[in-house]
Amino acid sequence: MIDNFGRKINYLRVSVTDLCNLRCSYCMPEQGIDKKEHKDIMSLEEIEEIIRVSAKLGISKVRITGGEPLVRKGLVPMIKNVSGIDGLKELTLTTNGILLKDYADSLKKAGLNRVNISLDTLDREKYKKITRCGKLDDVLEGIRAAKEARLLPIKINVVLIGGFNDDEIEDFVNLTIKDDIEVRFIELMPLGEASSWPEESFISNEEVINKVSRLIPMPFKGHGTVARMYKLPDSKGKVGLISPVSSHFCTYCNRVRITPDGKLKSCLHSSQEINLKGANTRELERLLIEGMMSKPSKHNIGAFHSTQTHRNMNEIGG
Repeated sequence: MIDNFGRKINYLRVSVTDLCNLRCSYCMPEQGIDKKEHKDIMSLEEIEEIIRVSAKLGISKVRITGGEPLVRKGLVPMIKNVSGIDGLKELTLTTNGILLKDYADSLKKAGLNRVNISLDTLDREKYKKITRCGKLDDVLEGIRAAKEARLLPIKINVVLIGGFNDDEIEDFVNLTIKDDIEVRFIELMPLGEASSWPEESFISNEEVINKVSRLIPMPFKGHGTVARMYKLPDSKGKVGLISPVSSHFCTYCNRVRITPDGKLKSCLHSSQEINLKGANTRELERLLIEGMMSKPSKHNIGAFHSTQTHRNMNEIGG
């Protein structure tokens, strides 16, 4: 599917739940969220049908997100069903890693290709502080389990937060020296809980280059690429910089999102949503085309951190 600005839309991110077993301070309120009634979220069968129709329209990559997707009951059988859909070339999942040690092997056997693991600090006390309840060792065990299950290449997503983890930039970069992993620094976005955070929390990814000057730029891959890639000399892994605030990648954006309550969002930062829940196959095709074709040319986050959406990330999907 080619949108009105010449972008090939071939990437769908589907959130299967807004629930999470952590309470990360930039993502969710400290008290958690009100649990939606079962009827208000998409069934796994509805999700499978949306992915099946999307594949017919040219979607070749699907990422399962949350909340924390591994808390959704029945996820592994759904992964198995989805992995066999014609046209899908890549099926991935974003997780906080807490439960991954229990699911990595079964996810791989079900047909999942790889995982992205969210990890914002390598310090145990800081991890407990930002997640409000998590244990770093659980995530580290999850990373090991993903390696053993060959859910590769593993990508570690690090939200860069001024005054919190900018002193750990080099530690994260050094993870790529001996392991074939990709550490991806993502600029903090002014969404939901983080929208009222102080200005100094929002720092540019240029801080990574400033602190680790020996990083070598890698060739740009073109359409659909959201990360500027770097590597250390002779390292096995890579470092990616995703900069939606300081240097947006809207020109290359190839993705749309489905929220757990069945809303299609063509742009993360837009309030525009199309309801897919309850639609039959023919309606789904029409609505998906409508959503892809209504994708804006760019979002409006800039120097003043303006955004049109007021949902928290757990309500949208990571």
